[in-house]
Amino acid sequence: MKRMIFTLSLFACTSGMYGQVTLEECQRKTQNNYPLVRQYDLVEKTKEYNLENAARGNLPQFALSAKATYQSEVTELPIKIPGVNIKGLPKDQYQLAVELQQNIWDGGGIRMQKKQAIAGAEVDKEKLNVDMYALNNRVNDLYFGILLLDEQLRQNSLLQDELERNFRQISSYVENGIANQADLDAVKVEQLNARQKRVALSFSREAYLKMLSLLIGEELSQESILEKPVPEKDISVVSEIRRPELSLFDAQATGLDVKEKALNVRHLPRFGLFVQGAYGNPGLNMLKNEFSPYYVAGVRLSWNFGSLYTLKNDRRLIENQRQQLGNNRDVFLFNTRLQMTQQDQAIRSMEKQMKDDDEIIRLRTNIRKSAEAKVANGTLTVTEMLRELTNESLARQAKAMHEIQRLQGIYQLKYTTNQ
Repeated sequence: MKRMIFTLSLFACTSGMYGQVTLEECQRKTQNNYPLVRQYDLVEKTKEYNLENAARGNLPQFALSAKATYQSEVTELPIKIPGVNIKGLPKDQYQLAVELQQNIWDGGGIRMQKKQAIAGAEVDKEKLNVDMYALNNRVNDLYFGILLLDEQLRQNSLLQDELERNFRQISSYVENGIANQADLDAVKVEQLNARQKRVALSFSREAYLKMLSLLIGEELSQESILEKPVPEKDISVVSEIRRPELSLFDAQATGLDVKEKALNVRHLPRFGLFVQGAYGNPGLNMLKNEFSPYYVAGVRLSWNFGSLYTLKNDRRLIENQRQQLGNNRDVFLFNTRLQMTQQDQAIRSMEKQMKDDDEIIRLRTNIRKSAEAKVANGTLTVTEMLRELTNESLARQAKAMHEIQRLQGIYQLKYTTNQ
């Protein structure tokens, strides 16, 4: 009992030194600390770069070209004028040209590029949201694992206190000739077993704390006290699902809509202005056999009908992708609801078992006390009494485990529905 009081006092002191750790705080710190969070900035920057690149499609476009050719035949005048020497065109010809093009209307191609960049960035963000949300489940597992180990350590301390009391009592029985050394050794063995169990539990708790520390980015000492979370409402009656996966499906559906609208842009005409300046031989005057500069300016129309050949199948492909996306959404909702049903039943099972825990502990305590009295009267062996003491300890452990498992089940269901 003194050991238990000392332990509780130590916990009280350390709680003032290290403060209470909450589940919500661990989840929030994990979201801020996990390296994947930096991907949000990268996705945003990628979107900005894509939008800037699309917008620059309206800027003047420069092109430089050069060519040197040799041809087997050139244009010649079909007549000859006496006294006039008309030189023919050279068979080797040269041209250096610079062209400036200015887009006037591209059928909405640039506008669709911007929409696709925004839709793609939204899909990437929602994928990150799904991955980041999954961290909450990892935090939950570690957090409730530590709480369960704390309860087992507390029950281990109670068991050691009872064994210590029994050791002193059996020692007095040995002095009075009621018990022998073997009885005392049996108690000592149980004490050693309890100490070994405590060492294993302590190392497990230390490992869990280290993993949780890595997730939240802060060092948690062995003296850290984790608060038992209290659900704000009865999550078991909630049927609405608010998982980030649903937002991802919506973003992907929006991306398909934008992709389908972009198909209509490919077969629309494009208008633009152009100015071409060149230097070559021959120039615009084909009869002048010498290098000369020249320029050409005008309006250009281009209309590519090649995309119409595959337009029907392209739309069918997008519709097929849309149906696959809808099927994936239905599968996700089905599996999630199935998981919700299982978790809800597990919670109800724990609650029903917990109703009998106190009565089982009361009965086990009475049996243990009766066994101790029989040992004092010499009608029961110490080994049988220790068995009843172990049963009482197991009953207390079962109650503590049921409480933590019920609480963990509630928060698992809360994670499943994102409530």
